[in-house]
Formats: sequence, C-alpha cells, structure tokens
Amino acid sequence: MSIDNSSHIQDLDFNTPAQQRLRKIRKAKDQFARGGIAVGGISVIVAILLIFFYLLYEVAPLFESAKIERWQQDGQEVQSYALPGGGKTLYMTMEEQAEIGLRVNDQGELFFFNTRNGEMLLQQKHPLTDSTTVTSFTLASEESRTFVLGLSNGQALVMKHDYKATYPDGKRVITPEVVYPLGETPIDLSDGPIELLALNGEEGEWRMVGGTEANLSVADLSLEENLITGEVEASTDIQALPKLNLAANKLLLMPDRRWLLIGGADGKVGVVDLQAANGPQTTQVIDATAGQITDFTLLLGGNSLLVSDTKGEVSQWFLVRDENAAWVLTKIRSFDGNNTAINDLTIEHRRKGFATVDSQGTLRLFNTTAHRTALEETVAQGNVDGIALSPRANALLVENRGQLTLWAVHNEHPEISWDALWAEVWYEGYEEPDYVWQSSASNNDFEPKYSLMPLAFGTLKAAFYAMLMATPLAICGAIYTAYFMAPALRRKVKPIIELMEALPTVILGFLAGLWLAPFMELHMAGIFVVMFTIPLGILLFAFTWTQMPNRIRFLLPDGWDAAILVPVVICATLFGLWIAPGIESLLFGGDMRLWITNDLGIAYDQRNALVVGIAMGFAVIPTIFSITEDAIFAVPKSLSYGSLALGATPWQTLVRVVMPTASPGIFSAVMIGMGRAVGETMIVLMATGNTPIMDINIFEGMRTLAANIAVEMPESEVGSTHFRILFLAAFVLFLFTFMVNTIAEVIRQHLRNKYGSL
Repeated sequence: MSIDNSSHIQDLDFNTPAQQRLRKIRKAKDQFARGGIAVGGISVIVAILLIFFYLLYEVAPLFESAKIERWQQDGQEVQSYALPGGGKTLYMTMEEQAEIGLRVNDQGELFFFNTRNGEMLLQQKHPLTDSTTVTSFTLASEESRTFVLGLSNGQALVMKHDYKATYPDGKRVITPEVVYPLGETPIDLSDGPIELLALNGEEGEWRMVGGTEANLSVADLSLEENLITGEVEASTDIQALPKLNLAANKLLLMPDRRWLLIGGADGKVGVVDLQAANGPQTTQVIDATAGQITDFTLLLGGNSLLVSDTKGEVSQWFLVRDENAAWVLTKIRSFDGNNTAINDLTIEHRRKGFATVDSQGTLRLFNTTAHRTALEETVAQGNVDGIALSPRANALLVENRGQLTLWAVHNEHPEISWDALWAEVWYEGYEEPDYVWQSSASNNDFEPKYSLMPLAFGTLKAAFYAMLMATPLAICGAIYTAYFMAPALRRKVKPIIELMEALPTVILGFLAGLWLAPFMELHMAGIFVVMFTIPLGILLFAFTWTQMPNRIRFLLPDGWDAAILVPVVICATLFGLWIAPGIESLLFGGDMRLWITNDLGIAYDQRNALVVGIAMGFAVIPTIFSITEDAIFAVPKSLSYGSLALGATPWQTLVRVVMPTASPGIFSAVMIGMGRAVGETMIVLMATGNTPIMDINIFEGMRTLAANIAVEMPESEVGSTHFRILFLAAFVLFLFTFMVNTIAEVIRQHLRNKYGSL
C-alpha cells in the first residue's frame, strides 16, 4: 500500500491572510529591532563623542596663546595720555581693579591717577624738608605694597599704598591713600646718603639694610603697640656690615631676612648670610651673566632671584643645598630675549611669572614654572622707560617718551606647558628637578605643581598590582569552572562569583582602608606565609587524595573536586597565620614590618599598593572570570570530543584546542578588567595613602587620575587652571582607555582570524 503525499503538499497554502499577517508582523518586528539596535549603537557612539568633545572644550583654553590689545572702554580704545606728575619714575603699579595707578618719582612724590585717562586723583609728597632728596628706592614686595625711600640725610621712610572701596548710592568708589607702617618719622639708618637699600619683613618684625657700598648698616625693626594710647612705636637695633668688596648696584633682602642678595657690576651677584655664626659674611660671589645687569628683583614669594642683562637674557636663581649641606645660589633656568638689552622687568603679583620689555619696545611674558614664553609683542617703537602689571595680571601700563598707554592682557593659564605636565621641573625649595603634583597651599606665594606624571604612574601602578592578583585567579577559576567542574556545581558557583561584581566598590574601599590595611600591617608575615601554605596545602592534599583507595575516591562524583578543596584552603590559611609569628621571630627579629623599614630601608605606608592589589583585585576578579568562563564554555564540544577521540588528554585538549579557540574572549576579559582597574575610584581613594608619589615600592601608596579628580574637583574654582587641569586628567584617562580598547580590539580580531578555523 502506497501513500501519495503530493496531494497533501499541494493543499498547503502559505499565502493565507493569517500567514501574510504573520509575515508582516515578523517583518515589522525585525525592522523595529534593527532600527532600535542601530539607534542604540549610534547613541552610544554619539555619547562617547560628546564626552570627548566636552573634555576637549574644557581643556583647550589651557593651551591658548596669550594676547595683548589696547584697553577698551565703552567700546572705544583708550588713548595714550601724558605721564602724571614730573620727574623720573622710580616705581609704577596699579590697584586690584586696574582702575587706579600709582607713580613714584625721584623727588619722592606719589601720584595716584585714573589709568583710563591719566586724571590725577591724589598727589602726596614725603613729609620732609625740601633740602632732603631721594637717593634710593626699594620695594619690599608687590604683595605687601610696601616700599622705602632712601634719603640724602641717611634716613629711610617706609610707606605703603592702600585702597578703600566704598559704595555710595550703590556705585563703587575706590579711594587711594598712603599709610606709614613703621611710622611717619623716618628711620635713622646711616651717617651719609642712602645709595643702596633693601627691606623685608611682616607684621611687627622688619629688617632693613642700607647705606653706601663701603658703609652698609642692618636695622632690625620691631613694632610695639602702646596699650594705653594705641600708638605704634618702632624700636630699632642697628649694626654695621663688613665691606662687601663688590661694586654693588642694588640690594635685595629675602623674606626670611637672613639672605642679602647683591647685584654688582660686570654681571656679578653676591650672597651675604646675615645670620652666620661669626657674624654677617659674604658666602658666594658668582658671575650671573656675561653682560651688565639691567634689572635685579625677586619673584613672587621672594625665594627666586631674577636677573636680566644687556644681552636680552633673564635667568632664575634660588638657594639650593649642596653636598655639604651649604646653601648655594644656583641657576635654575634662563629665558631668551632675542639678544636685545632688557630695559625693564616686572613680576606678576600672584603667579610665578614676569614681564620684560627690551630696547626695541618688545614685550615678553614669561612663566618660570612652565619655562614658557607666553607672549612676544611690540608695544612701542624704540626704548620703553618702564612697565607695570596689575595685581590680576590682566592690565599693563607702558611708559614711553612721557606717555602712558594702558593695555589689556589675556594670559589665563601661563603656568601650563608640556614640560610642566610631563617633564621634571625644578621647583622652588627642592634640591633637584622632580615630578610633583601639589595643586594648592595655604599661602599666596605658592608655586603650583601640576605634573601629571605621578598621577599617571599611580594609575598604572594600582592597575598593575590589581591585575597581578586578579588575572591568574580569575582565568584559572574560569578554566576549571567551564571545563572541569560538574554542571550542577557550576550552576551554583558561577552566579555567586558574578554576584560579587554587584558589591559596591565604596564598601570594598571602606573594608580595605579600615580593616584590611591595619590587619595586613599587624600580620605582615602571616600574609606572605599564607601565600606559600595555600598552594602547598592544595598540592599535599591532591597527592594524599590520589593515594586513597578507589572506594573512597570514587565516592566523590567527577567534577566536584573543588567542594573538598574549600576546607583545605581555609585550614591552610589558618595554619599559615598560626605559624607566622614563629617564622617572624626566627627570620625578622619578631617584627617583619620594622625589619622592612630599618634593615631593608624600604618605606612602608599602611595603606599601600599591596592593599590596593588585594582589594581592587577582588573587585576585578568577577569581571574577568565571567567573560573568560563564557568564552571557554562556548567552545564547541565537538572540538573537545574530537581531540579526546584522537588520544589527547583532557589537559592537552584544554591547552591546544580549547584555550586557543577561546583566546579572543579571554583577551577581551583581561582588557575589560584592566579598564575597570584603571578607572576605579573609590577603592584607591580609600585604601591608599592617596599621596601623588612615583615609587614602584609595593609598600608605598599612590594617587590615581580618577581618585585625584574625585578628591580635588569639588574644591577647584570653576574656570581656573586647577579646574581645567583636572579635566585634562580626565581627558588623559579617556584617551588611555580608548587606546587600550582599540589595541585590544585589533588583537582580538587577529586571534579570532587565527583560531576561527579550528
């Protein structure tokens, strides 16, 4: 009996209304899914690009060039005007808002004027007889606004320009005034005219050096307030200085009032220790420049000396201890002025920068920390008599041929350069060039240190130690779970390990900082002993298990070996901690922590890279494990069965067949884990000393880029250099992860092409 199926096949109709509706619905679903996936993928790419361009937008101003232009008021350019007052200018400056200027001339007259039009606001002359003339002038510091007039009668008058802001009828009015911090009575300093003069001090303690080259005196001034009358009285202690034997042109007194710097003829600079054991003495005379010194001043803070010369060079010097612990004035860096004699040099009031103008009228703005020329622009034709920067360094007064011109300066971030970010910089107070991150301090004289090298190094160091712990444990655990473990046990173990990834990193950081770090310091020897007892315990148990009778070994189902290793690991750990004190006493004198510091000379910080490696490794393990396990488990069983059928052992099959096939996925797992380690914030923030140092020592802490952003971003001023540097750190982190992921994808594709034919 035969059955004819052709009639049944002919009865099937695939174009029924129901089938057509089903195909339309399926097509609509496919199109919706395709569109949704495309939109989602494009959205991710757009989001990443937006992050990239936003970071670039915040970082770009750091690298903008400085600009200078004529000051604009009400849309009109401010014109040059006649120099207020007569005589030769000894000193010129501006107040905070750059609205009022001050000019001191060689007659001892002070002229306060409107910087926009030169209108005279206040004129004041020193309260002395007409027969007394000004023979010298010195400035204590731009920040203190205190200066001294040296007089022909051997006296010195200390003055200070000050400004008060009031708001009558809601309109701001700035009123200039002159105050006398040491009293209106001049201080007797020398028997003859004061040709050389220097002053420095603060609050109630001042020191003044003055006189002639052959007859210099040091006056220590102390201010005392009369509790009854409220008057301030100055007591003076004067002593003579030994002859300098140096043709001195200018004196500078450093803020500690110990070191006197002397600018001499023929480019020589002398250093006098006013507090030497045997009395004041000249400790050093050096050739600071090949030409003649044209200007000689202290940088902001008074720790660095700037020397300009007739050859157009400006050099920076500060005191550094030599191999004999003696202080030596050392040349740190120099700035080229195109071989044109420098007419005037003025410092910035709040940054480590300065401005020069040469005999051809070319203005240059420099920053010492960045070793950078921020601007080079012609502001006048021919010689310029003098320049003055406002306290905010946003305005510049130029004196030329009896005329004053006001310029607007745009120089927001001069302290940033490639060298300042990535190279060693010789900072003030340091014995040698170094990589340093220190973004803030308690005083205004602070030199910002924005080197990203310690942060980048700390990021890689933390990631390295975390991956050193996590990678072998995660990959080996994934291999065993996917290839050797019984399916029933695998269904329990894999979710538990993946659940570890959901644990908040702030909890891990909290435990690492408050429990793990003190525990490791207290049981240092035990930690290292356990690293040996656990693998030895596992090997010993494995050997013992193989010697057991078959009736006992076969009681354990195949693939459940890991279950009986759990108590073995616990016992090996407890045993290692138990024997550790004896080993510590035998080998390390009872204290391994102290032995590491004293005998090996290795610095130890409680919150160190070892703690980070364990804590962050614990956080990274689930990521690497999960992806690696899926990659190995996804290898077709036909490959394994074929290898085993050809006589290969399970281990040979794993190494030569399974692992190569799964290598793209394993490599991706490691790279994703590394990305997690590089971008981790809370664990490294809480479990390290958070100190930005460059030291590979596993017992020292570090600071990472991500942790630094988290710590300092809330404290930074929006739009400031510090603020934008933090965005630059984020940009560097973004580029680093992008490059690593790109390289990882290239290698993964190569591995897939190589082993995809297996």
